Amino acid sequence: MDGDTLYSIGDLARRTGLTVKTIRFYSDRGLVAPTDRSPAGYRLYGIDAVERLDLVRTLRDLGMDLATVRRVVDRELSLPEVAAAHAEALAVQIRALHLRRAVLMTVARRGSDPEEMELMHKLARLSEGGRRRLVGEFLDAAFGALADDPRFAAVTRSLTAELPDNAEAEQVQAWVELAELSQDPRFRAGVRRAAEDLAAEQATRPDGVPVRRDLAATVRDLVAPALAAEVAPESPRADPIVEALTTHYTRAFGRLDGSAPHPRLLEWLENANDPRREKYLRLLAVVNGWPAPQSPAPEFDWATRALRARLP
Repeated sequence: MDGDTLYSIGDLARRTGLTVKTIRFYSDRGLVAPTDRSPAGYRLYGIDAVERLDLVRTLRDLGMDLATVRRVVDRELSLPEVAAAHAEALAVQIRALHLRRAVLMTVARRGSDPEEMELMHKLARLSEGGRRRLVGEFLDAAFGALADDPRFAAVTRSLTAELPDNAEAEQVQAWVELAELSQDPRFRAGVRRAAEDLAAEQATRPDGVPVRRDLAATVRDLVAPALAAEVAPESPRADPIVEALTTHYTRAFGRLDGSAPHPRLLEWLENANDPRREKYLRLLAVVNGWPAPQSPAPEFDWATRALRARLP
């Protein structure tokens, strides 16, 4: 067949793989116009109709609406510009699907009731600005006036969750759980106490230089060898470690009341060892794509048992 050959709708259906009904629909919408009519009044099409229908099918498969498809095939719109716009629209849809999947997976895993599912759905659908406001509100509530202290800038940054635009489903799911956890009043109060303890520790430095090795790091450093050596926290072998912990605590917080185990140190350990805090840091690492944090729970559990065994 040459370029002057005309095709019936049936011929086009065989050449393009589209149904007669679909081609007739596209023709009625002006996407592919007939070149002529047969003596019996049937529509006839030129060879360019085959290429035009192939393009229409491709654009429709990519999700473009009929009005946009018509403007593209009529060259009223640039195909690269339309493709870019639709690619962005698809990216938005993909992110929305990630959010929905994360919510459903979390609901299925936790056996959530309808009220909790609705809350999680609302958290997942927050815009980037909404997510930033939620995190900022949590940090403000947890740190109070300390949030504006330059010494705590790095601390607040290290606790800020930033869900990327191309987040994986696992990151979205972690964000939903993290956002929910950040609304827990008891967790906020624990973070607030930890921030106040750190502020008090730094405030006791005579030169005003921020501390480099805080109490949490000291607990890990002193207790890790005892764990490795399988030293029982209640045994006499633990006495030097408890004494060192108490000495560091009294110096850091200005409590010069001897080396006897102090109830305030035990309270500090229990707050620092809050499972919610560890969960927040673990979820934060997933959301931000950071390496998983090392859990301090074994060292803190050991130190807590050792102190309790020595309290009056």
